[in-house]
Amino acid sequence: MVASAFAPPAAAETGPAAPSLAQAERPLAPKVLVIGHRGASALRPEHTLASYAKAIADGADFVEPDLVITKDGVLVARHESNITETTDVALHPEFASRRTTRTVDGQASTGWFTIDFTLGELKTLRARERMPLIRPRNARYDGMFDIPTFEEIIDFVAAESAARGREIGLIPELKSTPFFRSAGLPTEDVFVRIIGAHRYTGTGPLEVQSFYGDSLRMVRDRIGRSHSNIRLMQLLASSSIRFPAKSGNGDATGFADMMSPKGLAEIATYADVIGPDIRSVIPLDATSHLGAPATLVHDAHAAGLLVHPYTFRPENHFLPADFRNQAGDTTRNPDGSVAEIQRYIDTGIDGFFTDDPAIGRRAVDRD
Repeated sequence: MVASAFAPPAAAETGPAAPSLAQAERPLAPKVLVIGHRGASALRPEHTLASYAKAIADGADFVEPDLVITKDGVLVARHESNITETTDVALHPEFASRRTTRTVDGQASTGWFTIDFTLGELKTLRARERMPLIRPRNARYDGMFDIPTFEEIIDFVAAESAARGREIGLIPELKSTPFFRSAGLPTEDVFVRIIGAHRYTGTGPLEVQSFYGDSLRMVRDRIGRSHSNIRLMQLLASSSIRFPAKSGNGDATGFADMMSPKGLAEIATYADVIGPDIRSVIPLDATSHLGAPATLVHDAHAAGLLVHPYTFRPENHFLPADFRNQAGDTTRNPDGSVAEIQRYIDTGIDGFFTDDPAIGRRAVDRD
């Protein structure tokens, strides 16, 4: 049962040094969780009810909606506020004049942004595959699905949970919160109101994630610590992510500092989980092979934090050289992906994000 994931974690082992490779770190969680990244985004266009349905059918413990906000203050599921790549907005001449350039998370981009549309207008658009060159089979679904609201996703997951007789967790990410706040659209307030209004988010497994610690603190302040079904996850990234990290007190800081023992101790004052990129757990060497595991999992466990890294993808294009086959760069390689995930499970991670939950389930259920 997913509910067991919210049982108190086992006490972390402490000591002067991280375990050696011969003494693998053990998870704190009672089971390693399979998290459907944007649903089953390797098999269906991301952030559609079809993608979430496939993830649940394939055994995901949690499904992830990235949350952005509309002009009229409604939370919807898109990877980012710029919807140019993930919808057919460019085909709608009535919206041509809304194409603009905005700076979000420190990066300027040009396109169409959710804050310039009402929900009713967004509902006239249809979802598209974001990576059609890598996932052409997903592109056959272009135009089939609309953009779901967060509340529609909650109701859908609640219905799936009832139909399947198992709890299915939600792991929403609050995206680009400083950008939305500067536009007068505080997503944290809307989010807290929504989860308080729905029975399922009041009892079912819920893990709230953000790259911005100040947003997580706002959520924590509003909900308190009395909700045993809710955890907060501080997302972390390698230096390839360019937008600035935010520490818990809102000061600018680097992700590397946040992944130090001192930084992890600070995160533990307001969050329960860290979500690093997978290469911060096991980095790649100069030949794109997996190197030696970092101490991050051990250090996080010592601070009392669970570790849910992102993102495992099944195509050769994304796999380390260790696990690629000769079938082509964009070819799905399930066996290679299972092998990669299992290497990471052996570091003691407590769960992981995957674009293909069926493959993640195979990796977890190997024993």
